[in-house]
Amino acid sequence: MTAADRRIDRRQDQFHTWGVYGLLVVSALLAAVASDLMAGPAEWYAAGALVVAAAVLQLWHGPRHGRRTPSRRGTVYYVLRWAISFALTWLNPLFGFYASTGYLDADELIPGTRRQRLGLFATSVVVASSQAGGMPFHSPVQWALFGVMLVTMNVLLMVAGHFAQQEEQRSRDRAATIVELERTNTALQQALDENAALHAQLLVQAREAGVADERRRLAAEIHDTIAQGLTGIIAQLQVVANAPDLDIARTHLERASALARDSLGEARRSVHNLAPVALTNDGLPEALKNTVAEWGERTGIRAEFTVTGPAEQFHEEVAATLLRIAQEALSNASRHARATRLGVTLTFLGDEVILDIRDDGRGFDPLADRARTRTGGFGLDGMRARAERIAGTLTVESEPGHGTAVSARVPLVRHDR
Repeated sequence: MTAADRRIDRRQDQFHTWGVYGLLVVSALLAAVASDLMAGPAEWYAAGALVVAAAVLQLWHGPRHGRRTPSRRGTVYYVLRWAISFALTWLNPLFGFYASTGYLDADELIPGTRRQRLGLFATSVVVASSQAGGMPFHSPVQWALFGVMLVTMNVLLMVAGHFAQQEEQRSRDRAATIVELERTNTALQQALDENAALHAQLLVQAREAGVADERRRLAAEIHDTIAQGLTGIIAQLQVVANAPDLDIARTHLERASALARDSLGEARRSVHNLAPVALTNDGLPEALKNTVAEWGERTGIRAEFTVTGPAEQFHEEVAATLLRIAQEALSNASRHARATRLGVTLTFLGDEVILDIRDDGRGFDPLADRARTRTGGFGLDGMRARAERIAGTLTVESEPGHGTAVSARVPLVRHDR
């Protein structure tokens, strides 16, 4: 509660406490001035005694400290005060000012709406009689005036009561709205706290997913580059061990050295997530051409590379993905296919690029379960994962004794520079 609200409540308490005394004093003074309205000393003594009784009754009721709750004690006080005011008004109509106190606190003293209305009606009877000249009435004019005043006051009381009920209903609605808003704010704050916790959890999961994805990337890069390079080096060194003369041994040693240098470069680029060595200075068609030629020279298998359609510049991620798929397919062919001929075709089809690798090797059954090698190779699954990472697809067609065809189809994302 604000300071202004407390100040208003304090003033209301003072009004309800001292207002009754004030109206009693005003009524007594006016009655004393209009002394001709009372017949003789007996009425004066009676009026004085009733004024003292009203003051004592008010002292018994006590001061107001906040809005009162209707009770039986309050009803007794209201009835006694009304009886005193009725008697005083009978003695002198100017005591009607004191009688009007019944309008001030009927809702705080009398329980029940019907009883409150009855109390207000009784008060209006006393006030109307005082305004009509006081009781007992001696002429029809007084009775008519009394009737008009009584009806008028009760109509006004009904209208005022109706407005008061509407205001109370609005107050209750506002209070209910405030409670609902507080409940909504509490729920909203809880939702915000839950969202913050969920956001933090998602950040942790995203970080963990990023770490896992980076591990898979490095594993695939090592498999597709360093492991294949080391395999080639081992093959060249085996030839050296069985070479019949020094020139042949020197040739294969030079190839092994070149493979080692390439593997070292690939290792460095894999760590830094850079483009493959073959794409450093050349585009994808030229890099594929050189890769196929070197592979054919190293393995002794007849290998051909073909480009169809108008060549375009690739985004570096698309180019790197297709080159890695080609390298893995060539590695698989050299290790497993026992092929005598292999062809690589790069086809540009508007918004798509297709990479086909076909060999005439021994083939295999694509539907059969493939045992994972002791070296943990990625093979077809790794190639398929690479293609799907850039919204592409990879299909494999093979049959035992009839070779293998690997086809990667990816969107053509043009160079962004």
